[in-house]
Amino acid sequence: MECKLWCSPPNTMDKTIYSERYQAFLHLLRSTRESLGISQTELATRLSETQSFVSKCERGERRLDVAELSIWCTAMGVSLSDFSARLDKVLPKKPRRA
Repeated sequence: MECKLWCSPPNTMDKTIYSERYQAFLHLLRSTRESLGISQTELATRLSETQSFVSKCERGERRLDVAELSIWCTAMGVSLSDFSARLDKVLPKKPRRA
C-alpha cells in the first residue's frame, strides 16, 4: 500500500524547535513581553496559566500553535498581525538546511 497523504515525502522540513527561525520567534515572544513591562507572572495571570508554563513556552520547552499565539498576543495587548509583521522582519529570509 502506497502512502500519499499522511507519509512525509523525502526532504521535508526538519524539526523546527532547534532552528534559527524558531529561536528568533522565541526571542521576539520574550522581548515583546519584556518591552511592554509585563512579567512572566503577570502574563501567566492574564492567560490563566502558571508562570512555569510561560517560562517553558518562552524557552521552547513547550511549543505554541497559532491559536495559542493569538491568545498570547491578546494578553500582551498586541495584535497577532503586528506580531507577525515584526516576526517577518527578524526571521532569516532563507531557512538553513541541517
